[in-house]
Amino acid sequence: MIRPVRPVGSDRVVEAELAKLPTTPIANLRRRYRELFRAEPPKAFGPDLLRRSIAHRIQERAYGGLSNDSSRILRQLIKAARNKPNGKLELPRRIKAGSELVRTWRGATYRVKVTAEGFSYQGKTYASLSEIATKIAGTRWNGPRFFGLRSSTAPSGSEDMSNGD
Repeated sequence: MIRPVRPVGSDRVVEAELAKLPTTPIANLRRRYRELFRAEPPKAFGPDLLRRSIAHRIQERAYGGLSNDSSRILRQLIKAARNKPNGKLELPRRIKAGSELVRTWRGATYRVKVTAEGFSYQGKTYASLSEIATKIAGTRWNGPRFFGLRSSTAPSGSEDMSNGD
């Protein structure tokens, strides 16, 4: 990860360098790319992609890169895209501690509190929603699907026997 370096006046320096990019000759863009990335620019990169890559790296160095969470989500999406090239990609939902999940199942309403340690249900903390969903339904369930956090391919109200957290 690139650590942000923000000396006083860096905004002016960054803006000045970015302002030069549109008129920079391609040979100079390739040289600057090598300096910033410590690698040869891809042969397929024309001037536009070189300028965009260089601009991104300059700003990343000055202002910081992606957060660890964002990087992790992108890696997950890349992995999912490789595994299912024509499949639908869904961003994982983030449930904040303090949230309450409510599910009505067979006429009864169940409430689960999201905590920093996991999920609280009936005074006990569970590591996954699937444990709670299985306890409620009496059969194995995908917890996020049971509580409506993932789309379901099964019709509403039908039992989903898949497993997951």
